Amino acid sequence: MASAASGGGGGGSVFGSLRRFDAYPKTMEDFRIKTCGGATITIISGVIMTALFVAELQFFLGVSIKEKLLMDTTRSELLDIYLDITFKHLPCDHISVDAMDVSGGQQVDVDHDIKKIRLKADGTRISEEKVQELGNGTALLDPNRCESCYGAETNEIKCCNTCEEVRIAYRARGWGLESLAAFEQCKREGLAKAPSDMKEEQCNVQGRLRVSKVSGNFHISPGKSFQQSHAHVHDLKLLQQFPLNLTHTIHRLSFGEFVPTQVNPLDNHTFVAKELNAMRQYFTQIVPMRYKKINEEVVLSNQYSVTHHHKHIDLNKAARGEQTGLPGMFVTYEISPLMVEVSEHRRSLTHFLTGVCAIVGGVFTVAGIIDSFVYNSYRAFQKKLELGKVS
Repeated sequence: MASAASGGGGGGSVFGSLRRFDAYPKTMEDFRIKTCGGATITIISGVIMTALFVAELQFFLGVSIKEKLLMDTTRSELLDIYLDITFKHLPCDHISVDAMDVSGGQQVDVDHDIKKIRLKADGTRISEEKVQELGNGTALLDPNRCESCYGAETNEIKCCNTCEEVRIAYRARGWGLESLAAFEQCKREGLAKAPSDMKEEQCNVQGRLRVSKVSGNFHISPGKSFQQSHAHVHDLKLLQQFPLNLTHTIHRLSFGEFVPTQVNPLDNHTFVAKELNAMRQYFTQIVPMRYKKINEEVVLSNQYSVTHHHKHIDLNKAARGEQTGLPGMFVTYEISPLMVEVSEHRRSLTHFLTGVCAIVGGVFTVAGIIDSFVYNSYRAFQKKLELGKVS
């Protein structure tokens, strides 16, 4: 019995010593005071903690973005340029899309992957059904025929059976085309509309240009373009009768596929030409981007910055060599040798748990301080009221 009592006493002393380390001493239920103010602060604290917890959970379930700078090793690849531009006072038949770069590569009057959509003055699309009906008449012609090129025949070009072949023959000769109404092939295909009949039309140019990944430019200019003696030439005869109004809206201009962090500064940009025959230049600096998604998918794209400039082109001075430039919209691009790598990451569970503990502990502590201040202030005021010291 003595040894048992001695053991029990030893156990009690151990627990007694352990209780000294309790950082959360308890008070007896009889000494606890519950107030309406404390209940109000508790409810508000619960609402705040719930709201902060939901925000922290959304932050945890979201994706974090990390960026780093690398050397660009994708120089051998091609660059895709996506564009969607509407010219407010320029018919589609009067413009051409061309691209060239510092390596000597040229794309003249691009029509693959590029669409020119004719629009009325109010922006609605012009139906092409009538033109298609006229064009269907070519199916009744002799496929072995040889039609006239109207004096533009060469050793290489003997026959012009379509309107486009007539245009090609004239370009090869270096001759301009004032009107397509003089050519039977163009009348038959429904392309001989007089320029004066189209001056109220708009033109929407959209599609994709694929160019080499070197510095260069692309431009949308009036007059059909062609190569002559290794020179890039535009037929500007129409500008003598109908000066160019270059007012346009760039709905989209991007270099590469869209990625979530991409910002294209020229999207929804509008230029209003205050003078005719203007030259609008956009100088872009392209930074390649590699975007790694959370599922390990990699998308190559580009980000760019832009500055712009415009000037008036006097065609008479340009013809005499006193002024350089061509009316139209020019986009010049230079490519940075550096690349930005953007990667998506999930946040760690320990980061989430740390945030939750900080929210609960912080709100609980601040609420306790506020409750103590309110309660003690109320008690002090009540004592003064009982002693008659409050007037």
